[in-house]
Amino acid sequence: MDIMPIHLDKNNKFAVDYQHKPEISNQYFHYHPYEDDEIRLTDIQKRTYNRNALSKVLEQMNKEWDAPVETLEQIERLKDPTSTVVIGGQQAGLLTGPLYTMNKIITVIRLAKEKETDLKQPVLPVFWIAGEDHDFDEINHVFSIKNKNLYKHPINQYETTGKSVSDVNIDKAAAKRWLQQLLNDVPETIYSATWYEETIRCLHKSHSYTDFFARLIFQLFPDSGVILVDAHNRALRELESSNFSLLIKHQPEITDHVYHTLQIMQQHGYPAPLDSDTNNANIFYHDDDGSRILLERSGNQWIGKNEEVMKSTEEMYDMANNAPWRLSTNVVTRPIMQELLFPSLAFVAGDGEISYWGALKSAFETVGIKMPPVVPRLSFTFITERISKLLYKRALKAENVIRTGTAEAKQRWLLTQKSVPLDMLFDETKDSMAKIHNPLTQYAASISPDLENEAEKNFAYIEQQLDYLKKRMIKKMESNHDLQLGHFRELETMLRPNGMLQERVWNPFLLINQYGYQFIKELLENNQLSFEQNHYMIWLNK
Repeated sequence: MDIMPIHLDKNNKFAVDYQHKPEISNQYFHYHPYEDDEIRLTDIQKRTYNRNALSKVLEQMNKEWDAPVETLEQIERLKDPTSTVVIGGQQAGLLTGPLYTMNKIITVIRLAKEKETDLKQPVLPVFWIAGEDHDFDEINHVFSIKNKNLYKHPINQYETTGKSVSDVNIDKAAAKRWLQQLLNDVPETIYSATWYEETIRCLHKSHSYTDFFARLIFQLFPDSGVILVDAHNRALRELESSNFSLLIKHQPEITDHVYHTLQIMQQHGYPAPLDSDTNNANIFYHDDDGSRILLERSGNQWIGKNEEVMKSTEEMYDMANNAPWRLSTNVVTRPIMQELLFPSLAFVAGDGEISYWGALKSAFETVGIKMPPVVPRLSFTFITERISKLLYKRALKAENVIRTGTAEAKQRWLLTQKSVPLDMLFDETKDSMAKIHNPLTQYAASISPDLENEAEKNFAYIEQQLDYLKKRMIKKMESNHDLQLGHFRELETMLRPNGMLQERVWNPFLLINQYGYQFIKELLENNQLSFEQNHYMIWLNK
């Protein structure tokens, strides 16, 4: 494995400025992402946490997923009053979701290990599974390769009730067919059978998609000690009872602070990362059918966005005290709930999370706490041995393909396949035609202005016909060079699929099928990775 850092120009201006402009971290966050560990540790030690009860819930939860002994040992360490956690989270995607989920867990594990070494106190890696999320369409598929082209591979199970993912039972027969088809679409390797057998075993032991996700995480990180937590777990909800009461009590101030911070962000030239208005309750209600309904608040009434439900403030407090599993947090209140539960030394975030956490500083202060340091997750593009060979064959640099794709390089190569470059030939033809046609235009103008317009339209039509001929010639040349052009398509599909970073599209199974799980362990142990680097190219070798 070879590792090389590269710089990418990211679209998220706020996330970029957060890392490079101290005034941004000072204004929108409580701590610098890399420099305030000792200060944060002191602040944590001033607070109290229900460590024993939380450890008990986590132990039961992780044992149900057959967690490795290393994870159970880490949970036991949470009882130590000096221990802290590094925490990050994501939805429960199929086969763990896009690569950025795996990359985030790698960041959590590595950062916890590094902080424990630096601080000489227990720092535990925790991954928060957003099992309460209810958009099944976001997680019901992976992207794979079919005939060397990108395609979306959805599972044949439909959910229209708006249930939380942790409440959605897996159609195991459909999931097994889905897995078999997925494996049929990739080349068989020495790792294929083992991966399939282990995945099927996890599937058979799982009831929900969250269960399936958690078990697969332990397959990817078997001895890392990572602690998993399902945010929708009923026992955890009961532990959150008093926290929900706190969120209900301070809802007006939380909503108001977030709304006004978003206005300030926009005044500073940053797009609003959240949809927010003064009616947002920032809490979900779960009805008898399991549907998750976002609430708005009007005076003493908490009302479903489509008026599906209406609760008084007194009824909300009653649910918080006696049926907290009826409630769940949203993008604003979830970070606060995490912080109320866990002694968080740091939160690992993607660019989008950094943006919306930037709107939450005053919301944290409203309930009397500070947000933890927000550390950008590690970002990778994996380059397989075949892709490495294709880059060399086509004389392309991996970083250029990652940044901009292969369209320009492909066009340049294609146009050099004839002795006279096609662009030059057509440009010269247009110039010649313009010289020939110009006297006609001038003569037409001397007769009538209308004829001058007709002459100009006539020449524009000639240019259109030349452009049409050029496109036809290029298309024919492409068909004559399909193998070579296929290399460009393959490079873009693997390194910049759909014009995005690889980690936002590809699933880990594509790499595991080729290289097994060893490359993940190597990334956890490699000493070349820095949390302050923008992006890494990971060259995988046999």
